Amino acid sequence: MRHMLASAPAALPRLLGAALLALFLFAFLPPSAAAARPAAVGLLTIDGAIGPASADQVVRGIERSASLGHALLVIRLDTPGGLDTSMRTAIKAILAAPVPVAVYVAPSGARAASAGTYLLYASHVAAMAPGTNVGAATPVELGIGPGQPSSGGSRKDAPKAGQKAPASPMQAKALNDAAAYLRGLAQLRGRNADWAERAVCESVSLTSEEALRLKVIDVVAPDVPALLARLDGRTVNVLGQPRGLQTAGALPVEFAPDWRTNALAAIANPSVALLLMTVGLYGLVFEFMSPGAVAPGVIGAICLLLGLYALQLLPVNYAGLALIVLGLAFMGAEAFLPSFGILGLGGIAAFVAGALMLIDTDLPGYGIPPGLVGTLATASALLLFGTVRLALRTRRRPVRSGAASLIGTLCTVEQVGARRANEAWVKVEGEQTMHRLRAPSAARPCARRKPCASSAAAACGSTWSRPSPSRRRR
Repeated sequence: MRHMLASAPAALPRLLGAALLALFLFAFLPPSAAAARPAAVGLLTIDGAIGPASADQVVRGIERSASLGHALLVIRLDTPGGLDTSMRTAIKAILAAPVPVAVYVAPSGARAASAGTYLLYASHVAAMAPGTNVGAATPVELGIGPGQPSSGGSRKDAPKAGQKAPASPMQAKALNDAAAYLRGLAQLRGRNADWAERAVCESVSLTSEEALRLKVIDVVAPDVPALLARLDGRTVNVLGQPRGLQTAGALPVEFAPDWRTNALAAIANPSVALLLMTVGLYGLVFEFMSPGAVAPGVIGAICLLLGLYALQLLPVNYAGLALIVLGLAFMGAEAFLPSFGILGLGGIAAFVAGALMLIDTDLPGYGIPPGLVGTLATASALLLFGTVRLALRTRRRPVRSGAASLIGTLCTVEQVGARRANEAWVKVEGEQTMHRLRAPSAARPCARRKPCASSAAAACGSTWSRPSPSRRRR
């Protein structure tokens, strides 16, 4: 017993060291060697046309998912298409992503048309929900109008059966560029490249089951948990290195759109951009009409800069933009120039024509509603009518300043014949001036300086001239 008590203090440091070692290993052991637990998976949703806000959301979502160490980023997609520049920005981010990206067309009834097809082909994992479709990747700017014969064309250049004939060499160049781009993405990811080219040249589409059979996509899953379960154990190529997916039971972490994404989506809306441009130009016009008001100038400058920022993100027809600016300038000049409404009417016509042709694309969600154009034109016409009416009312008012305002004003004759018999000092509006009298005998000084019941012209003669400042006295 005594021996055991004597050895206890010697064993205490060993026990303490073993406890510290276990605590250190538990706290600093790498995740791969720790107890197995399901990894987190990022999830972001794109619902609508792919524009600057959507591209920014994809880029920032990839960065955030990589910084959090997610095993996978799932992009839940439902889009009718989008802008080419925004689509390419998102694709570049996916191709350079340090984390695997899965594009999942969902829920049932969703589609990955046009630009969505490119995103699906660019992803590390392409997946669709039952009841969805993919395809129709022809650039919409090409249109479907009748083809025009190109100079020097031969029969071997004729389109294949089912392929649309481009309307011009420029459109043929755009079509071939889009086909080569999608085919390159298909070859990079090992998917069906022949169908990818048909989707561009012939605008063909596939259902989810057909896409799986033709190896256009990798997985068909009804929801995100089922998708993660079916991807578990797969190997994908990320930046040239194979990486296994451990997604069974993974917890999806949804990246909701933040204020920046919402603000960018609102500003990049063509209707909002047109409103900002209109308010901005009107604000500057009102500031020039009444200098010193400050508020119209500040609000106008801010709205104008925001509108110009939005327009540089959109496919703008610069002829339409020039017509809008010209129309607003004409309507603003109507308040300064006596054009009898010609400038105003011309400005309204130019504004309507420019607004209708402002956005140079047929993409759904990127057109300007004719109702908005009509509302802005009506508001501009009412504002123009109010300005003209105010100018006419002002014209009928009596003159309030200058020599002409003294006609009909009551005056007091202070002194007559001080230097000459036909001159008199007259007090008008608190100021004494020298006047020449037509009938000197008709004017008499008022001792109490009460205003005479006659106009300056009548009391001082029918004609008078305002003397120079050197001849005034107070």
